[in-house]
Amino acid sequence: MKVIVKIVRYVLQDVYRGKWLIIYGLLFWLMTDLLMRFGGNSSQVFMSLINVILIFIPLISVIFGTIYLYNSREFIEMLLSQPVNRKHLFFGMYIGIVIPLISGFVAGIGIPLLYSGIQSRADIIPLSILLGTGIVLTMIFLAMAFLISLGTEDRAKGLGYAILIWLFFTVIYDGLILILIYLYSEYPLEHATIIMSLLNPIDLGRLLILMQFDIAAMLGYTGAVFQKFFGSLYGVLISGSMMLIWITVPLYSGLRIFLRKDF
Repeated sequence: MKVIVKIVRYVLQDVYRGKWLIIYGLLFWLMTDLLMRFGGNSSQVFMSLINVILIFIPLISVIFGTIYLYNSREFIEMLLSQPVNRKHLFFGMYIGIVIPLISGFVAGIGIPLLYSGIQSRADIIPLSILLGTGIVLTMIFLAMAFLISLGTEDRAKGLGYAILIWLFFTVIYDGLILILIYLYSEYPLEHATIIMSLLNPIDLGRLLILMQFDIAAMLGYTGAVFQKFFGSLYGVLISGSMMLIWITVPLYSGLRIFLRKDF
């Protein structure tokens, strides 16, 4: 445990020394502050922040994690020449990177909302889910970054894979779902759409946030089905389990590669 703490402390110092994660937090701060001043009430601000969070957090997490791992090869080789457990090193680096990413996001979103004033207690639950979704997406796409950088030796190819994964989950996947819905529009696809949404962490996060607002009526029968599923205890447990799987699978796969890898 002491070894992990020491590794986390070193990675934290190294990450914050780069300064650009501070800029990452300040950008969220600026966007949230401007939306609070000119974007209307808190519900409208939350709706505006959804797309920002769902696009930028996965992009920054997967690219930053991939680049950082490639730049840390000499550091990893140096530590592995010492009597350091590989699992301790792996999780120490993951925790050391995920903490600054999460803290930058939470501070950038949360502080402007606090000093601008949350308008009602009803805003607390949507805000909590908004922040929770951003935290979980950070952990998921950082885990994917570890898997990519450890599984691909070539830096340019690894960065290309990182961008491709981000494009797939943010754009391509939704396009495939729309094509499928168009081709099979004569069939009831509401339940199939729920399953497909569970297979994309960004879509799942979007639905969990949107279901906190009064938009189900705008989506007709489909919205009612989504509201019934994601608003139930069963749906919440399934969604939470899927988010946990999305963190665990790439992280465990990256760990297996790391344990066997000859640096």
